[in-house]
Amino acid sequence: MKYLICSDIHGSLTAFEKIIDFFDSFNCDKLLLLGDLLYHGPRNPLPQGHNPKELAIKLNSLAHKIIACRGNCDAEVDQMVLNFPLMGDYFQIIDQGVSIFASHGHIYAPVLKNGKLPKGCESANKKIIVNNPSLILYGHTHVQLLEKNEEGNLICNPGSISLPKEDSPAGFAIYEKGLVSLYNLQGQIIKSLGIND
Repeated sequence: MKYLICSDIHGSLTAFEKIIDFFDSFNCDKLLLLGDLLYHGPRNPLPQGHNPKELAIKLNSLAHKIIACRGNCDAEVDQMVLNFPLMGDYFQIIDQGVSIFASHGHIYAPVLKNGKLPKGCESANKKIIVNNPSLILYGHTHVQLLEKNEEGNLICNPGSISLPKEDSPAGFAIYEKGLVSLYNLQGQIIKSLGIND
């Protein structure tokens, strides 16, 4: 399976339409959404192309290809307009023997090589122990990241497609056969790393 991974859409129809184009052009099988889909959040400006009602329609057209988890800005009212499950705090996929754990990052966050949690997750330190996943996906920080932690888990944050922070590009990730690649919204690879690297 080939997965396109994105997070923190925050209601931007414009940004999500680019993701649909990449999903199709990369011939992806599933779209992994790491939360904060429709609402821009009280700390964020309105993103370009903010149109949560139309975004919900676009998301629903892909419902059969979406696996998603809840972000800190997602609410029950969002689930009412979406035709796929959104309210789980995490999901896990086993793909060709590779265990993939995904969450938004505000409740479950990986510990990185420097021993610190990603900025903004300090108050939500719950250690992930889910069959020792090979790949841990999270969003929330709006900053792209791809590295291994001390336990040898591959950690990926695809960043935000609509409201990137800390000079991170707006972007997404692709996972296939043990390889994760970070992309910007122009389709350029930023970094690639394999589970066995």
